[in-house]
Amino acid sequence: MYNNPLVTIICLCYNHEKFVLQSLLSALNQDYAFIELIIVDDFSTDNSREVIKNWIAAYPEIQFIENETNLGSTKSFNKALKLAKGEYIIDLACDDILLPNCVSLQLKTFEKNRFENLGVVYGNAELINEKGDSYFYFFPVDESKKTIEKRETGDIYLSVISGGNSICSVSSMVKKSVFDDLQGYDENLAYEDLDLWIRASRKYDFDYIDEILIKKRITTTSLGTHFHIKNDSRSRKINYSTYLIIKKAIQLNRTKQEHKAILKRIHFEMFLNFKTSNYKLLSKYILLEIKQRFRILFKG
Repeated sequence: MYNNPLVTIICLCYNHEKFVLQSLLSALNQDYAFIELIIVDDFSTDNSREVIKNWIAAYPEIQFIENETNLGSTKSFNKALKLAKGEYIIDLACDDILLPNCVSLQLKTFEKNRFENLGVVYGNAELINEKGDSYFYFFPVDESKKTIEKRETGDIYLSVISGGNSICSVSSMVKKSVFDDLQGYDENLAYEDLDLWIRASRKYDFDYIDEILIKKRITTTSLGTHFHIKNDSRSRKINYSTYLIIKKAIQLNRTKQEHKAILKRIHFEMFLNFKTSNYKLLSKYILLEIKQRFRILFKG
């Protein structure tokens, strides 16, 4: 590997007692040797911290941060990011599993550098349940496990803001310089990935690796399962963060085409909040759409 760049894998743990060792071992046992691990336990209420402490006793070089209160993923990640020495960063939840060639494939893609300003590479993920059984893929695949629908690459901002180009965040590698430029995750949000992809795609190119890079575990407590739950406090917090992300994205838009594209995302969120009976947030989206249509008509 050219120059053997250091890769920092930030491992975020919250009540992952059953899965954390498998996840950490997957990060450690990559076919690429130059890896720094930073583990953050976000004040787990199960036995996660003890499991991690017992494991890292054999690896004194691994940094372990124990939060004294539950800070959430954005703040926990940013704490670790300040300590990271790697040129590239992976954000790994401690119930997910990196495949052995994940890091090497990501680095090779960065080395090819077919875009002027490549900042993020990502691939596909195999979805598994709590028992570790596979049941689907993040992006549907054919018999050869190749993605059926072609992914957009390069400047993907327009596609990201419209909601049409979802990113498999768990399979991504991001240049440390990109995180530094964007000042990490927005700590005012309940989740991080959509906001990061919007802000990053405004300034940097993205590339896609048509390989399965990671096994993503879906459980009843996974963030993705809470977007659609009716009358749920976590759902309301998550969906309000999406509203804040969309408002931020509107300020990043430069063209009438981009202002029109984000209406698609607004309409999707309006329907979602209607289904989840979040009428207060729905009313905010209605006002946001009116302002956006005014912006399109008179400001462009």
